[in-house]
Amino acid sequence: MKIYNYQQRSEEWLDARKGKITGKKLKDIVVKRGTKKKIGFYELIADRLAIPTDEDAMARGARLEEEAVARFEKEMGKKVRQVGFCTREDNENIAVSPDGIIDGEKITEHIEIKCLSSAIHLQAYFEQQIPKEYYEQVLQNFIVNDDLETLYFVFYDPRVPALDFHMIEVKRETVQEDVQALYEYQINVLKEVDELTSKIAF
Repeated sequence: MKIYNYQQRSEEWLDARKGKITGKKLKDIVVKRGTKKKIGFYELIADRLAIPTDEDAMARGARLEEEAVARFEKEMGKKVRQVGFCTREDNENIAVSPDGIIDGEKITEHIEIKCLSSAIHLQAYFEQQIPKEYYEQVLQNFIVNDDLETLYFVFYDPRVPALDFHMIEVKRETVQEDVQALYEYQINVLKEVDELTSKIAF
């Protein structure tokens, strides 16, 4: 066993731990045979590839959104129009705020941009899967816009210079069953909300 006499939590100590499996990190790496890799696996890759930063995640996401849109336009040759808020034609209580739409005769393309942790950014690339916490957001774009055919889910992280931009295209036909189920669920929720509101409204 090699021993390094770094003071714990010092800058030197923190640097020495990067990209290594430590006792603390092990629980986020160990998986049962046949299951997907945990986020700790991708954190090891991020430790080796990403430029570290202490910037607040939400502030960074807001700051980078325009940059990410410009990069998407350059990569895809499509012009993005940023909009504030969209609702269904037949029900204004079902809404979404896409990060951009691509104009055409009909609006058949939206984009969503995520500037996430470097580990999640890399995980999404290697697994080619949108993080599950954003799945309902993806579906809501299709629920609000009946003409939507493709959602470009864009990942942008300039802290990973070797892979700062990638995206996953979601086609309506691959999610239509879930879109329909979640639409019907929202209709039922809104109906119940209306009923309970009317009981106490003056």
